[in-house]
Amino acid sequence: MDVLDGVSEDWPRYPALAGKVALVTGGSRGIGAATCRALAANGVAVAVNGRDRAAIDAVVARITADGGTAVAAPGDVTDEAAVRNMRDTVERALGPVEILAAFAGGQGAPTPTVQLGAERWLAVIESELTSVYLTVTAFLPAMLERGEGTIITMSSTAGRRPSGANAAYAAAKAGVVMFTKHLANEVGEQGVRVNCLAPSAVLNEKMQRFMSAGQLDELAATYPLGRIGQPSDVAQAVLYLASDASSWITGVTLDLTGGRVIV
Repeated sequence: MDVLDGVSEDWPRYPALAGKVALVTGGSRGIGAATCRALAANGVAVAVNGRDRAAIDAVVARITADGGTAVAAPGDVTDEAAVRNMRDTVERALGPVEILAAFAGGQGAPTPTVQLGAERWLAVIESELTSVYLTVTAFLPAMLERGEGTIITMSSTAGRRPSGANAAYAAAKAGVVMFTKHLANEVGEQGVRVNCLAPSAVLNEKMQRFMSAGQLDELAATYPLGRIGQPSDVAQAVLYLASDASSWITGVTLDLTGGRVIV
C-alpha cells in the first residue's frame, strides 16, 4: 500500500527548478519516492536510485504517467564502483546532476549496543554514512567545475539526540550532520550549497504494517504539532532547499520533527 494514498500531492512550485537534473538515492520508496515525485512535478528530470528494480520502476512509471521525466538508476551506494557507474549512466541519460539528494539508508532498528557486534556496526556505518560520502564525492567534482550545485543529505532525529535507534545508526547520522557542515564550509565559495534534513517519525510501509491505527494515534499525540510526519513533509523541504528560494542557506540541518526536536 502506498503510504501517500489519500494524501494530497499538490506540490509547491518553484519555477527556477524546471529543466534541472536531480539524483535521489533511496528514491524507490517512502521519503525518497515522494522527493522524486515532488521534483518531477517542478519540471526536474529525476534519476531514481535504489536496489529494488521493481520499486524503482514503479516510481519512474508514476512520474512519467503524470507527464514528468524520470529514469531508473539502480545501484548499491555503499559500493564505490557502482556509484561511479551510476553517475555515468545518469549523465548519459539526463546530463550533469545539479541537485543531489543522498537519502539511501534506513538501518536504525533498535539493538542493544552490546549485541550489535563489529560486523553489524560496520554495515550500518557503511549504509548510513559511507554511502553519503561515496555518493557526494562521485558527483561533487562536476559541480565544482561548473561552479554550482545543491546537495541535500539525510540525517535523523537519532543523529540529533539519544533515541531508540541503534548506536551505530545514531553515530552515523550524527556524522552526516557534521559531514554536511564541513562540506558546506569547504565548497561554499565555489558555488555549491550543502544542507541536511533530520526527520523524526515519518509514516512508511513498515509502520503501516506493524502498528495499529491506535498505536499511530498514540505516537502522533507525543508530538507538539499532534501528528507524525508524511513523506510529503520531507519532500517539500527538499524543494525549498533545492530551489533559489534558499540561495543564502548552506550548512544547515533542518529538524523535521513536528516540534519534537528544538535546538
